[in-house]
Amino acid sequence: MKKTAVAESRSVAYDRPSFIRRGGAGAWHVLSGAIFLARHASCWPYVLAPAVFSVFFLAAGLFAGVFMLNSIEGRFLPDSARPGEWTMLAFRFGLWLTTLAAATLAGLAVVLFLSAPIMNRLSCRVEQRVRGTAVAKAPSLAWEIVSSFRGSLYFLGAAPLVLLVGLIPILGPPLAALWGSFALAFQQTDPILARRGLALKGRGHWHREWRWESVGFGAGGLLMLPLLNILIAPILTVGATLLVLEIEDGLVP
Repeated sequence: MKKTAVAESRSVAYDRPSFIRRGGAGAWHVLSGAIFLARHASCWPYVLAPAVFSVFFLAAGLFAGVFMLNSIEGRFLPDSARPGEWTMLAFRFGLWLTTLAAATLAGLAVVLFLSAPIMNRLSCRVEQRVRGTAVAKAPSLAWEIVSSFRGSLYFLGAAPLVLLVGLIPILGPPLAALWGSFALAFQQTDPILARRGLALKGRGHWHREWRWESVGFGAGGLLMLPLLNILIAPILTVGATLLVLEIEDGLVP
């Protein structure tokens, strides 16, 4: 039976669409989360506190990034390069973009950490609206909340790593974006996966199984961050919850 299960798993993986379509399906759920939140007024009470946190900490992260630019540029830009060289300009642009993005992600990580209990309840509310009831396989509510905080800490720890990876010439920025996208998706799906009783190892397995949907969702969240701004935390929470539910229902291939 184990061999049969493995064969079926491989067959399912083989029959799946391309990673581009799977990533696009994940990214779509960022917009889907915004639409769902706009249409369901019962979810709006969960928006206020994360919005207040976002106003402060996203701005603080951006200002910190701007403040660090000169220091990082002086340390990592090669002294021998002439300012007019296109490679110098490209490297400087990548360095600026990575620094500002990593600092903003650090601010977002703080927002998500402080909002973890509220976002856990919002995720539960969304599942109740969609399914009529929310799955409750976790050992206890306290276990769910602690799990959500741990997921937030995971993303908080990923922010400096994004900066370090992004400092690698040429390959650094895309690798940093890939890592940041995965870490964001990992954190945002934490509430609903924790309610299913999945510990950290189980959640890691889930994201390996649905890696491109996860990366697509996280990348969509990062790209939409300047537009969604103070509503980013609740929108991503709603979108991640819908993504997991639709995967369970077989609506995401």
